[in-house]
Amino acid sequence: MIRLHRISTADEHYKFMEELLVASFPPEEYRLLADLREYTNHKSNFHNHVILEDDQPVGIITYWDFDRFYYIEHFATSPTLRNGGYGKKTLTHLCNELQLPIVLEVELPTNELAERRILFYQRQGFTLWENEYKQPPYRPEDDYLPMRLMVSGDLDPQTDYENIKANIYREVYGVIGE
Repeated sequence: MIRLHRISTADEHYKFMEELLVASFPPEEYRLLADLREYTNHKSNFHNHVILEDDQPVGIITYWDFDRFYYIEHFATSPTLRNGGYGKKTLTHLCNELQLPIVLEVELPTNELAERRILFYQRQGFTLWENEYKQPPYRPEDDYLPMRLMVSGDLDPQTDYENIKANIYREVYGVIGE
């Protein structure tokens, strides 16, 4: 059975989380690890979880609580366990647990992997918003990355997009006024 275990940097699974994050995402898609440690230990609306099945770590998920919605920042399954149903089980568990809309970023559907990722989220009930969205850089030397938002729950791309974007930009990326 899937269980989300919220961790701190002192947790026995923290090293697993960092290693899987670095192995699963290019450097421009995650913050400096020192900053991640600070957020994990001190930002109350940032949730850093190891995904456990039968007390064995199978993946990671980090998300932000914005009161009206949650924003998934990172979600990954261990490479040796991918395509084993853990992603679906985790999202089902998370949606049942959180009971509010969930927002996440996806790459533009310009290659097969990105298209498969979008289809995966659509099968889990997420809708791809067509609004132009750019992920702000985590590091000053990086550029904005063209992305799209996907949403599960009762949010509207016409009326909610600007507020969602402003929350994510301000809280997650430290960007104000764009």
